[in-house]
Order: sequence, then structure tokens, then C-alpha cells
Amino acid sequence: MPAEIIPVGLVGFGIAGRTFHAPVIRAVPGLQLSCIVQRKGDSAHEKYPDVRVVRNIDELLVDKSIQLVVIATPNASHFDFARQCLVAGRDVVVDKPFTNTSREAEALAQLARSEGRVLSVFQNRRWDGDFLTVRKLIDSGTLGRLALFESHYDRYRLARRPNQWRETTGPGSGVLFDIGPHLVDQALVLFGMPQAIAADVRIEREDAVVDDAFDIMLRYPKLSVLLRATMLACTPGPRFVLNGTLGTYIKYGMDPQEDALKAGGQPGTPGWGEEDESRRGTLTLAGENGTVRRPVRTEPGDYREFYANVRDAILLKAPLAVTAQHGAQVIRLLELARESSKKWLPVG
Repeated sequence: MPAEIIPVGLVGFGIAGRTFHAPVIRAVPGLQLSCIVQRKGDSAHEKYPDVRVVRNIDELLVDKSIQLVVIATPNASHFDFARQCLVAGRDVVVDKPFTNTSREAEALAQLARSEGRVLSVFQNRRWDGDFLTVRKLIDSGTLGRLALFESHYDRYRLARRPNQWRETTGPGSGVLFDIGPHLVDQALVLFGMPQAIAADVRIEREDAVVDDAFDIMLRYPKLSVLLRATMLACTPGPRFVLNGTLGTYIKYGMDPQEDALKAGGQPGTPGWGEEDESRRGTLTLAGENGTVRRPVRTEPGDYREFYANVRDAILLKAPLAVTAQHGAQVIRLLELARESSKKWLPVG
């Protein structure tokens, strides 16, 4: 095998491994999906007959050629599996959330440093087209000084799915640790660590047993950041709202890559990550003769960029974009959000 090819082992072939990791890894030059750990069933072999399939992580680690291991298992196993792989001398990507506690996250970050290994968290939504567009708008100064940043993740799912571990009681379950890592990570990329945090983490649906909605407020100097998620938005709100001293940007709709992956699409094919013109966000700017509104082209998204960066970091060609320390900061803010939600002040 050429020296520049990195053999990859994927642990887990559920929704995350099957939909978000395997097809993206296969589409990145320099990465070779060499082994998949699937505890039960034969769907991995049927989907990828050229890839070796094993039943547990120990079988994967016996293969010394595997250099990068991707952990795409339920949240409760992230810490133990990542630690096992780091000790075995492998570079590691952990699906979000990084771990279930910031203490675990810090321990993994320290272990990766001591072992000299690359350790990253799969924050693919940094490469959503709408987020890339928002980042470009902020960096350009088009909106002036930003005063309000809202990020919503709205869905409508009235009944919980009792067979889904994310919606049953247990470590790392609930929407705060499912969607929260995406929204908090994006906020930290844009604005850094906040001065303070307040949150309302709650259950909205009648049959839910773990949190299925949240509002998180992050305070910065002269800037408020509101991060929201719910499963009772029959009519979704805007994905992003940005208010600045010179204007407002509002964007509806989600990045198209997730739906494309679920439908079996292949990253890198013509038109990948490009959004239809009808779903463009609207920029409204204040002028001497009134406001001016215009659509803003959404930047093409591309989840391959995450794995391309991990590849380059392993080959010492680029700094790691999503670091373990950053992942630990995200988990700490989620912990603080949960603590804040328990401290409502009574009225009366």
C-alpha cells in the first residue's frame, strides 16, 4: 500500500457509521476504508463487499495496518473505545458528542498528547453550506457589528422512538447531547468561549423520557447567541438569524448533504452540497433610502473536508481543525447548560 494511503477502521455501522462516515471516508483521496466493526448483521458486508467486517473492536485492533479508527457507536461507549484505540497506537475520530463528561474529554485529550496521536471529533456541520455562508458574512463585516446570532435545529417528531437509544434514559441520551454539540461547536468556531451561559433544557412531548428540546443563551461582549432545538416544530423556524448594526440575514432550511447521504448519494458527485436557489437566505441592509433586500447564494457544503483535514493532520501537512481540546470545551458548555437549567428562580 502506498505510504500516503491511510487505512481506516470504522467501529459501528448504525445510522452514524452507515450514513455519515463510511460514504464520506470512501470519497476522500488518501483514505481507505479497510475494516468495519458491525456487532450484528451483514449489512456492512453487503454494502461494502471489498471491506473486511469483524464483530468487535479487539478484532479490528489486531490488524496493525489500521492507522485511523473512527468511533461511530452509541455515546456511552465513546470514551472507552477511544481510549483503547489511543493506547493501541492509533489515531482516532470520535463521533459527536465527544464524550459524556468533560472530565472524560480532558482525559482523552491528555492521553492523545502523551501518545502523540491525532484525536478529533466529527463536527461535520462546520462544513454545512449555510454555516460556511454565515461565517463568510460575519468575516466580511457586511452586517456591521453583530448583536444577535440565532441558530435553530427544528424538527417535527411527535412520538418518541422507544427502540432508539437516543430517546431512552441512559448516559449521553437526549437532544442536548445529540444536537447540542453541533450548535455549540459552530458558536465556538465563530465567537470563541462565552463569558456566561444560561439554558432551559426540557421535555416537550407527552411520551418523552429524556430531554427533547433546549434553549441555550451564550453571553459575549455586546453579542447574544441563542441556540435552540425542538422536535415540536411542525413549521420549522429559520435555521439562522443574524442581526447586526447594518442589517439582518435570515436563512431557512437545512443543508442538503444529510438528505443526500440518507438517499444513497455519493459525496463529490456533480452538484454535491449545492443548495437550490429557492432556499437561499435573505440579506436585508439598511440604506439612506430605506432597506434593500437580496438573496445570498449559499456556499456549497462538503463533509469530505473534515476527513481531508484529519488525513492531512496525520501526514503532518496541516493543523487539525477540530481538536480534542475544542471538543472538551463543547462538552463542558453542555454540562453547564444542564446545570443552568436546574436553577430557575421562583416568582412570588
